[in-house]
Parts: sequence; structure tokens; C-alpha cells
Amino acid sequence: MQDVNAAMQIDGRRIYLRLLGHVLPYWRIGATAVLAMVVLAVTQPALAALLKPTFDGSFVAKDLDTVALMAVLLVVLFAVRGAAGYVSALAMAAVASRLVRDLRAAMFARLVALPSSTLNVSTPGKLVSKITYDATQLSDSATHVVKILIEDTVVVIGLIAVMLHANWKLTLGVMLTAPVVIAVVRYFTHRLRDVAFELQRLMGLATHVVQENLEGQKVVRSFGAQVHARDRFGQVANRLRQYEVKFASAASIIAPIAQFVTSIGLAAMLYLAAREAAADSMTVGTFASFFAAMGLLFSPIKRLTSVNARLQRGIAAASSVFALIDEAAEIDDGTRRIDRARGRIEFQGVVFSYSASDAAALRGIDLDIAAGERIAFVGPSGSGKSTVANLIPRFYLPDSGRILLDGVDIRELTLDSLRAQVALVSQEVVLFEGSVRENIAYGPLAAKGDAALWDAIDAAHARAFIEALPDGLDTQVGQHGVRLSGGQRQRLAIARAFLKDAPVLILDEATSSLDNESEREIKRALSLLSAGRTTIVIAHRLSSIENADRIVVMEDGQIVDTGTHDQLVARNGLYSKLYRFQFDRGHGDAPRPASAG
Repeated sequence: MQDVNAAMQIDGRRIYLRLLGHVLPYWRIGATAVLAMVVLAVTQPALAALLKPTFDGSFVAKDLDTVALMAVLLVVLFAVRGAAGYVSALAMAAVASRLVRDLRAAMFARLVALPSSTLNVSTPGKLVSKITYDATQLSDSATHVVKILIEDTVVVIGLIAVMLHANWKLTLGVMLTAPVVIAVVRYFTHRLRDVAFELQRLMGLATHVVQENLEGQKVVRSFGAQVHARDRFGQVANRLRQYEVKFASAASIIAPIAQFVTSIGLAAMLYLAAREAAADSMTVGTFASFFAAMGLLFSPIKRLTSVNARLQRGIAAASSVFALIDEAAEIDDGTRRIDRARGRIEFQGVVFSYSASDAAALRGIDLDIAAGERIAFVGPSGSGKSTVANLIPRFYLPDSGRILLDGVDIRELTLDSLRAQVALVSQEVVLFEGSVRENIAYGPLAAKGDAALWDAIDAAHARAFIEALPDGLDTQVGQHGVRLSGGQRQRLAIARAFLKDAPVLILDEATSSLDNESEREIKRALSLLSAGRTTIVIAHRLSSIENADRIVVMEDGQIVDTGTHDQLVARNGLYSKLYRFQFDRGHGDAPRPASAG
């Protein structure tokens, strides 16, 4: 157990030092804050020290000039104290705000660089909690804790110096209580750290539950699961409350115990000091100075013993933040770049599974897609169609085998160069809060200009509904595009892909939210845009891919058949069964028979 505690102390010290390392870029502001803290701290023992000449001048020597000087110094002392307090607070706030900004930026930068495999197993709510809640918690540790440690340590040293000067024997007696106080602090440190880590975890879980239910609120309501959702959040909230109480209990007990132990020593020394004053061994001023210094010791000692709670909470938050920052980023070890690919894609013995414990999602895929070919992937759910599409832009890496673009292994290409060649429209339409224009001309695409923007809109057959919107292109779409219909959102995503004008176009259920008329319009647009572009279409609605140059039929992660629509229907295999099944269910037009011959 001692080894474990020692390891935790070393780890906590390492984390805290790393946190302070993020403050170093702002050392000038920090130095100003520290200097102001020291000045502010020195004013407290100075106040106690001024009492000796004030009382001795008033009651012993009857020296009014000395009393007047002490009165002026007292005013100056409080003026200096006020100015130093203001400067230190402002400087520390400046450092804290910059620290939070930098750490949030570092977390977000790592978040958008994480590989898809990591994001798939991460909980969005917990990641959001790290960026919002945890960053704020650790800023308190890096700034407020430092303020207490510097300021109150100087205050305690100064007050002890005043007491030593007044009567060193009595002061040493007071200091005998220090080992007991240190033991109390050390005892509660480990408990505080354990509870603080659990608090971080529960806060992330609570954020996740809230986010999950907000995003799925239609499902919650349609299934009448409001009570279930409330109960689930209530359980998490109650656990969070219990640990908040545990933390508050451990944090709150330290200061009273430390103060009680210290008060015993101070009371004993006060009695002895009063006896010496009564015996004329100590002047009135010396007694007042000694007594004031002892009284002023309580507050800094309380803060110093209580600061451990903030420190442990900050260490727990910092550990959570640095865990995200230290996550391995997406591998980008490619060295080759291409300006614009022709679009030939080759799969050579590709095997892939989403995790080591999962069955293979793709098993030995061999496929050669010609440049400019319009190829469709069909098959039952879970057959591997979308996985094929996700491997082309290297959202995942194959377990074995190779994927080539124009004869170059995509592992050899830099990620930005590879992904510049691919435009993707998935079945999960992603729109960002902002205007229609900002969602189509997203990121670097904004530089393409309005002419190219409207060409893409026309290609996606989206002009009519966009011009009908209240503010046209400047209409705000709302969070996740909630102000638009499903079909409208889908067309914006398609327009965004067309604006990119990449040589490889991947449509993963891209027409799934469109009605039949809209789908026919998109099919006509795709026929025109496919010239000179390799188009990969993944669809459950088979009527949308009848005119593909080639259809690849997949089942259980393998290619089981390829051919044109007519060829596949004529073979009466899996494709024919899927096609006829959809017709029977009313999901397509009348089945078109295979051409003669």
C-alpha cells in the first residue's frame, strides 16, 4: 500500500508539473502576479509588526510622534495591500484564462486528429466534458492553488518571523503543532485524490447521458421512455451527488482539525505570553504584536490545509485532459503527393476488422475499379459495403492487403493529398450550425467562389428550395440542420461533394432521404457528373443503381458476384433476389427484365 501511495504521489507531482509547464509561456504575467502576491503577503506580518511601536508609543513612552507615524504607515500599508491584491488577482485571471484556452485548443486539435477507430469507442459526452468541465477545474488548480501556496506561505513565514522577534521561546512552542497538522493533511490527501478521479468520471458520464437523450429525443418521446430517461439520469446524478458529498466531507474536515490542533498550541502560548507581560518580562507592544501575529496565522493555515482539496481535484482534471491530449493521433506517415488522380482504384487481398475481437468485416477483397467507372456496391446490411467506402479515404487501415490509387498504395500518400481526391456523401448527413452557404462551401471550399457554388447547387438540384428559403444562401440551418427537411439536408451534402470536384466520388446511401422525383433528378445529375470521375455508389434502393457500369454484390464481407444490372438479374442469384424483394415490398419500380442476350 505504501508503494502504491508513493507511486500516486509521484504521478500527481508529474501531472502538476506538466500543468505548470503550460503556464510558462505567460511567465511575464505570472511573474507580475507572484511579485504582487509577495507584496500582498508581506503586508500582513508588517501589520502585526506595526503594533509593537504603536502600543509602546501610546501606553509606555507616550510618544505621539511615533503614534502619528504609525498611523500614516498603517494607511500606506492598506493602500499597498489593496493595489497588490488587485494586480495579483487580475494577473492570475489573465494566466488562468489563457491556460484554459490553450488546453481546450490542444484537446480539440487532438480530437479532430484522432483516428476513426478511437472515436468509435469513445463516448461523445465524456469528450465534451473534458473540454468544458475538466479544463475549468484544472485552471483553478494551476492558478488559485499557486496563489494560496505562494501568498499564504509568505504570510506564515512572515508572521512566524514577527513572533520569533517578539519571543522566540514561545514561538517554538507554537511550532510543535506543525507535525500533527502535516500528518492530518497527508492522511486525507489519498482519499481526496481517489474521490476526485471518480468525480471526473461521473461528470463525463452525466454529460454523456444528457447529450445522448437530447440527440435521441424523438426516440425517447415516440417510445414513451421519458420516465426511463429520467430514472437513468437520476441514478447518475445521485452517484455524482454522493461523491460530491464525500469530497466535501474529506476536504472540509482537514481545516477544522488543523485549526483545532494549532489553537491548542496558540492558547497555551497566549497564556504564557500573558504571564510574561504581567511580570513585565514583555512590553504591551510586544505582547500585542505577538498576539496579533498568532491570530493572523489562523486564516493562512486554514487555506494552506484546505488547498489540498483543490489540488487533488485539479490533478484529477489534469490527468483527464492530458489523457486526451496524449491519445495517438491518426497515422499520417505517407510521403507522396498527387495533384489530381485519374481515379483508378484497386483492392488487392484486403482484409479488415474493426477490432481484434470482432469478426472480419472484409475478407479477401480483390477488385479493380477503372478510372471514370460508375460502380455500385449492393448487399444485405452488414455485408461490408460501407466498410469498402471508408477504407478508400483511409478512415481505417486494412489489416492486410493493399488499396491502390492510380497504382500507388494509399499508405504512401499523405492524408491531405489522398482525401483531396475523394468526395464523400454518407447516409448520415452532417450539417453544421451556420448558413446554407457555409455548409456547402465548407472549410477550404469557401475559396471557390459563388459561380462554382451555384454550379454545385444546380448539379444537386437544390437551387429551387434554396432560393425559396427566407434568406437564400444566408439562411441559418440550425443545429444539425434541423430547420431543413431530410431531403433538403441530403441535397446540401451532395452539393458540398460536387463543389469539391474530386476525381473520386463516394455516395454511401446518398439518396436515402429523397423522394422518388428528387431521386430521379439526382440520378440525372449523377449521369452528367460521372464523366471523368470515378463514382462509387452504395445503396439499398436498387432502383437507384440500375444504370451503373458495374454492380458489385457483397455478402458476409466478400464479393460474391459482379456484373451489370441485366447480367445479375439474369443469373437469378443474390442480386436478383434482393431486387425482386424490394419490388415486392414496394421500394422500387416494376422490375426491369434482363435484356435479350
